[in-house]
Amino acid sequence: MRSTILIVDDDEKIVSMLRRGLAFEGYDVQTASNGAEGLSKLMDKEPDIVVLDVMMPQIDGFEVCRRLREAGSTVPVLMLTAKDEVQSRVTGLDTGADDYLVKPFALEELLARVRALLRRKSDISSVADNRLVYEDIILDNDSREVLRDGKRLELTAKEFELLHLFMQNPRRVLSRDLIMDKIWGYDYSGESNVLEVYIAMLRQKTEEHGGKRVIQTIRGAGYILRGDS
Repeated sequence: MRSTILIVDDDEKIVSMLRRGLAFEGYDVQTASNGAEGLSKLMDKEPDIVVLDVMMPQIDGFEVCRRLREAGSTVPVLMLTAKDEVQSRVTGLDTGADDYLVKPFALEELLARVRALLRRKSDISSVADNRLVYEDIILDNDSREVLRDGKRLELTAKEFELLHLFMQNPRRVLSRDLIMDKIWGYDYSGESNVLEVYIAMLRQKTEEHGGKRVIQTIRGAGYILRGDS
């Protein structure tokens, strides 16, 4: 079955170029000319990947991505931006984008990033409704057991919740604020470094049998579940 890619961009020339290039590579291509139309199509039928422009009238790409994640969607998002600025990239990652590409760009690079996102999407799969798998880590929601390379990890309740959040969002940068809200709630008034402490403990336990590091720090942005470094 062909992978479906939704392009959301108000620039007709870019949309035309991407449609031709992606279709030539064998993808099923859909398009939307603004953020509102893009959201409507996303909610109607989720594609395999979204190529999303940042600068659009009414609803920009950041807002589209934010609403998409709030709705619970984990569809990979490749964000297109004309601004090669750190803050723009951080904002995109914080709202839930998986990757970004600065305009102008070569079609070959976009195609390579699309292929990479499709590979990442297959890295994690739901073996059953109650299990999540990422590389050699298996998390069972029913038994609340975690195995890595067949060895059981003894996690506290909060460590389990934290790992579960990462495994629900593989290769997606999660900001500190988002993690604190999801795991501890905005009204948390305890130690300010509680997240850093739990990240350190979770790393220690997931690496204690010689496993490579999978929880990476993205400076200035947050943390990501990614096992390639």
